[in-house]
Amino acid sequence: MAVAPTAPEPITPASLRSTPNPLLTQSWLDLAFVHWAVDPADVAPFLPAGTVPDTLDGVTYVGLVAFRMHRVGWFRLPGVPYLGTFPETNVRLYAVDTHGRRGVVFRSLDASRLIPVAVARTAFRLPYLWSRMTIRRSGDSITYTSTRRWPGPRGAHSRITVRVGEPIAEPTELEHFLTARWGMHNTFFGRPMYLPNTHPRWPLHRADVLECEEDLVVAAGLPEPAGEPASVLYSPGVPVRFGRPGRPGGIPTP
Repeated sequence: MAVAPTAPEPITPASLRSTPNPLLTQSWLDLAFVHWAVDPADVAPFLPAGTVPDTLDGVTYVGLVAFRMHRVGWFRLPGVPYLGTFPETNVRLYAVDTHGRRGVVFRSLDASRLIPVAVARTAFRLPYLWSRMTIRRSGDSITYTSTRRWPGPRGAHSRITVRVGEPIAEPTELEHFLTARWGMHNTFFGRPMYLPNTHPRWPLHRADVLECEEDLVVAAGLPEPAGEPASVLYSPGVPVRFGRPGRPGGIPTP
């Protein structure tokens, strides 16, 4: 049974860590963050051993995050232009482990490149899925589409259109809680894993959802989101560096 930490690390707009010798480098570009509030009890069974839902004022969140992965690279090698660059849409939860480390937990990660999906699934046990995906911009609106190919459920899809608004000079506590995440939790061969990341402070914009038709959240085994999103944000993106896994460690992915 998971034991809640007594002192979760603070939520900070910038990472308190450094990554002088990165395991992975990449950029996350043109991100749309769409979040719904959920009861922590509803998502607790889906978290890795050794973690519990991370909450703000007694509430946790499920996120649907669409973006462009750009030039994934290993160590200090240059990022790969084709295989390392692709659209991605992930379904994520928020957790804290017994060491107080806050992080994201990915329930699914749809991506449009088959080889990276196969490597991530086979070598790292991450829930990547191969999908047909597009990202199109028209003026101040961006549309992200995804239709799952393999392994399934085949046909699981999303179509999200957001209108980008004004830059946010000072994000709220909730906006920091949902975006300022400096690691991920996972399970690797039955062991809890944690992988830290660092990047510049998020440049965030207000955003409005013009369209959100999706069943990725339900396909990930989670309850269907109820009502309007609690938070919608956009970011032009950041360069990211993943450090070595902590103890217990983790497997890299956004």
